[in-house]
Amino acid sequence: MCHNQTACNYSERVDLNAVRTFVAAADAGQFQHAAAELSITQQAVSKRVAALERDLGVRLFIRTPRGAELTIDGQAFLPHARELLQAEERADASVRPGRRALRVDVINRRIAPAVLLQDFYRTHPDIDLDVVTLATDVGSAIAAVEDGTIDATFRAVTVPARQLPAVIRTARVIADAHQLLVGPAHPLAGAPSVTPAELAGHRIWMPGMAPGTEWTAYYDEFAATFGLTIDVVGPVFGNEALLDEIAGSARLATLVGEGSRYLWPDSYDLRRIPVQRPTPIFPLSLIWRGDNPHPALLKLRTYLDARQTDATDADVWEPTGGIADE
Repeated sequence: MCHNQTACNYSERVDLNAVRTFVAAADAGQFQHAAAELSITQQAVSKRVAALERDLGVRLFIRTPRGAELTIDGQAFLPHARELLQAEERADASVRPGRRALRVDVINRRIAPAVLLQDFYRTHPDIDLDVVTLATDVGSAIAAVEDGTIDATFRAVTVPARQLPAVIRTARVIADAHQLLVGPAHPLAGAPSVTPAELAGHRIWMPGMAPGTEWTAYYDEFAATFGLTIDVVGPVFGNEALLDEIAGSARLATLVGEGSRYLWPDSYDLRRIPVQRPTPIFPLSLIWRGDNPHPALLKLRTYLDARQTDATDADVWEPTGGIADE
């Protein structure tokens, strides 16, 4: 974003190399010194300044025995010229790997990857981090990593590693155990834990799951394995509306990841009940390009390696596709 409108207007018709040369000459007070700083000839400095003066329609310098002095117009233009160069630097830094922020897709800001990434940022507050949410399937997310749109994503990958692009690397970093979320009037509200088999016959409401996504495939296989019915019918009014409906219902329940972050009023009295024997696990991997040079990416991978969240319960259920790691 350009913070100075005058500078923005100039940028539409001014050569930034000429602007950079003008600023260097203004700071040095001599074209010769500006040439040395920019590693160009003094003649090139003179030509660039002359071209800039033609573009602007004003004189910027007066030649004197001591060098070059700014005219009144040159003095007026100088702060805008500096702003142009600063805007160029910000624009370059916003997209160049290693200079721009580390850009990581967390799918949804309420679920385990976002919570884990926030913990990483608390540990490394000096890192410039850009958290994004791509509402896409795993294939599209991997494509975004491959083309450099993002540096990394958290996804469930259920294809063999040999089917992934050659530059893509994956490492399993999260095993998110599932919980049943119910209101106080639900028949299972007082249970310390429930088994998947005990969920049969209860309405598990998860509206808005998009076909073709890895989480929809996960819940489809989970429901088929344990004879459950997961209801995805109904408009999506957001998490707050879903929680409100569940809080007031004796029939509705939903499934949430253990690492997910949900907040609700105390009056809702919602219950998060572990699902066990077996514990359904949603496996998530960090996905990145093996040749990505961003220095913060290695720090993130090291942090995640040290924070493995695999379930300690040996009795777990995972989708049959498994996870494709390097």
